[in-house]
Amino acid sequence: MDRTNYYVSVMGRSVIPDSSVTSYEWVIQATPQEAEHLLGLLYLMQEKEEEAFPGMVFPWPDTPEHDVNRAYETVLQQVYREIYRLGTPETKHQIEQTT
Repeated sequence: MDRTNYYVSVMGRSVIPDSSVTSYEWVIQATPQEAEHLLGLLYLMQEKEEEAFPGMVFPWPDTPEHDVNRAYETVLQQVYREIYRLGTPETKHQIEQTT
């Protein structure tokens, strides 16, 4: 199946085929199924962020901060691994420069 460019915004939780619709941080080359999978990871990241929110606002003294954020961080890493895997050479270079 042919891969086409998709424009990804982690902050905006979007994977779109048209760069003029909204702002984006990354460009990937993916099949529609791969783009859908990445979008699912972005939604999962949002879910984990919302689940961790009460623990950040009302911290329990006996719960370390890294435990509260662990699920979110795990999904965030999955998102960036997938962006890197599908990324254009420029996207891969930008990610390499930030790590």
